[in-house]
Amino acid sequence: MDKSKDEILQGVTDCLVNALGVGEDEVKLESSLVKDLGAESIDFLDVVFRLEKNFGIKIPRGDLFPENLLTNPAFISDGRITDSGMQELKTKLPHIDFSEFEKEPLVSNLSDVFTVGMIVDYLFGKLAEKTGA
Repeated sequence: MDKSKDEILQGVTDCLVNALGVGEDEVKLESSLVKDLGAESIDFLDVVFRLEKNFGIKIPRGDLFPENLLTNPAFISDGRITDSGMQELKTKLPHIDFSEFEKEPLVSNLSDVFTVGMIVDYLFGKLAEKTGA
């Protein structure tokens, strides 16, 4: 049986509570991993590991959180994501809605797109692929 988004949210919440040491009541779909839950770059590895273990899937490197994007000068200019950088983000992270971020694509705001809801949507699609739904 496929997992519902509510079941996935509960599994994600469990992973984030354990990985980040936050309270279960702090984890909401709209919660930013960095701003609201205090995640740091090293925490993303732990989160991915826990999600893989909890959901029995493999999450390829860079599939959930991009790698090396911010070090590519073609994608960054004057502290902003360039048009080609935006295209790269959309290609690598199709599970994220960038519409709000695109209005002010500052590198410093990029972490805002990494939310609990984004993880739930990613896992929902990944688990559907796994079960062939």
